[in-house]
Amino acid sequence: MPNALPHTFIGWMTHIQQHMETVLAGYLPHPDHTPQALHRAMRYAALDGGKRVRPLLAFAASEITQASPTAVGAVAAAVEFIHAYSLVHDDLPCMDDDVLRRGKPTCHVAFDEATALLAGDALQTLAFDVLTREDNTLDAPRQAKLVRELAKASGYAGMAGGQAIDLAAVGQALSVTQLEYMHLMKTGALIRASVLMGAQAGQSLSAAESQQLEHFANRIGLAFQVVDDVLDCEADSATLGKTAGKDAAHDKPTYVSLMGLGEAKTFARQLREEAFAALEGFGLRAARLGELADYIVVRSF
Repeated sequence: MPNALPHTFIGWMTHIQQHMETVLAGYLPHPDHTPQALHRAMRYAALDGGKRVRPLLAFAASEITQASPTAVGAVAAAVEFIHAYSLVHDDLPCMDDDVLRRGKPTCHVAFDEATALLAGDALQTLAFDVLTREDNTLDAPRQAKLVRELAKASGYAGMAGGQAIDLAAVGQALSVTQLEYMHLMKTGALIRASVLMGAQAGQSLSAAESQQLEHFANRIGLAFQVVDDVLDCEADSATLGKTAGKDAAHDKPTYVSLMGLGEAKTFARQLREEAFAALEGFGLRAARLGELADYIVVRSF
């Protein structure tokens, strides 16, 4: 990865997205190696699609602590493999039963349900393998800390737990507080981990700095979900790269269904301002995180 990154946000974002395609491909098994169907499904799910928001957050946070590109690349790949696995499993007929993801057929449609299930399992375990390799330049105590952070974010206390609450909430009347709790787990936990792990790949932060960074991550993770709920109502499937109107069709509680479209947009902007406030103490070191907060909230309205 070149030392000199583009100065503009769009240039920087495009650079990281392209770089991550190379990094992810390097960690994934070769498609012609046995078992070919599994390896091809893994690559299908992880490559050639998505905005790479979580890797972008990891790289942006790493600028605060001056992490090495190699170390943060491993962190970014790990969180993206967890994200890819979660999408494969979420799209299965036993979950959200969707046929479109990242502008192409979902993994179980392109292959079959059993292969998609195994591909998700393999992507999940690959994430932890990536974090504990000797060539990622991180020492053993740092690797252990990152593994714990990612495991907590993706397990029963994070993403998996949030998905369970989401499935149980179909057709139910949730309060805004209950909805926020669910999304801080389902969507927010991995976004929070991306930010914290990106920073943890570099120099140590004080307890106060870590707390501020975590507050930023919580606010922007929630904003990401609010904007997704807005997009589900306003954008079409071609723009989203996934099935539009899915939440309403499945009678799922969303910020739009609870607050209304206008109030949901206002709430997203409020969360962005709270995220900005959490970054004030970091100065220019957090410039990319601030730009990402803007990108996440104003990408649609």
